Amino acid sequence: MRPEKIGNEYYLVCTRCKFKIKATARDLKAYRLSMKIEHSEKEKTIVITEEDRMRGLPITREVTCPRCGYHEAYYWFIQTRAADEPPTRFYKCRRCGHVWREYE
Repeated sequence: MRPEKIGNEYYLVCTRCKFKIKATARDLKAYRLSMKIEHSEKEKTIVITEEDRMRGLPITREVTCPRCGYHEAYYWFIQTRAADEPPTRFYKCRRCGHVWREYE
């Protein structure tokens, strides 16, 4: 059963059959959060901008953007299929930002 506030009263409600009984102070204390989770600096979320993400990627001049025809693109590999299959190469046009993929 889980606590649920109905009006100004708290009830313990069964999640299956919706049976409810009025909760006592002791019941509510049992459901109270008893510990606070602290995160280290290493675990905190880092926001990376699009510019930051593209900064470290290699550039190729051997492809042509299908949208604008520009001949420079960032590229990266991701294993999108089974491990015994070759990875998928992704490209991002340096001029218009269009992203496309190439299967090998």
